[in-house]
Amino acid sequence: MIEILSLILKDGDPTWIHSVPIWERAPWCETILGAFSLPDQPRPRLLSSHLPVHIFPKAVFASKAKVIYLARNPRDVLVSFYHYSKIAQQLKDPGTPDQFLQNFLKGEVQFGSWFDHIKGWIRMQGKENFLFLTYEELQQDLHGSVQRVCEFLGWSLGEEALGSVVAHSAFGAMKANTMSNYTLLPSSLLDHSLGAFLRKGVSGDWKNHFTVAQSEAFNRVYREQMQGMPTFPWDKDLGDNVLDPEPEPETSPGSGEDSKPPHQ
Repeated sequence: MIEILSLILKDGDPTWIHSVPIWERAPWCETILGAFSLPDQPRPRLLSSHLPVHIFPKAVFASKAKVIYLARNPRDVLVSFYHYSKIAQQLKDPGTPDQFLQNFLKGEVQFGSWFDHIKGWIRMQGKENFLFLTYEELQQDLHGSVQRVCEFLGWSLGEEALGSVVAHSAFGAMKANTMSNYTLLPSSLLDHSLGAFLRKGVSGDWKNHFTVAQSEAFNRVYREQMQGMPTFPWDKDLGDNVLDPEPEPETSPGSGEDSKPPHQ
């Protein structure tokens, strides 16, 4: 998403993403370096974060800032997080896949519970300054997703500029861009000899890692934690035991208006 926004702000011109590291284009507010660099950023400025909503800077909610929340299948998040933990020197060793699965399900990982995180942020859905997107939507229709982001930002792009944003924000382009693939970071932060920060960029890779028992254990916790939540693209991975969707508000008789489905 940082790459997409960086390109949109430059009307599709890739010069910025090829000359400035991604962490300088969109500083992470939870890091000391990122927090102190924000005042020097030209407006409109980008800000990145993995923070749960309850500890996110409250000043943002009282401002005109726009928030884009990008969610992903938690199974793929878990696998990606596991591999990232192996190369990120500031994190403890993830242990065995089974150990990491249990820690993830209990929320005993960096930034806490995935379930609490998404349930906290999705309460903002419906506010005009909040956009909820999924990684799966980006993969299925990157062009349409970029258009949706532009509409949310009130930013108009011509077809040529839009095509440039799509081309340069594709996973392969990012993986090849040294300003975006984090290879510029020293090995004291990310040890790339142990693996790449940008690995595969696909959805459903969890199926190549989860055992049947691990999948069943994950699904049990997912059902308990996400009951009553809106339907997400990855809920199909629950098989026949899908969740009951969040009940839609009843319309008054004769109103002629149907309630909107989730995520629209």
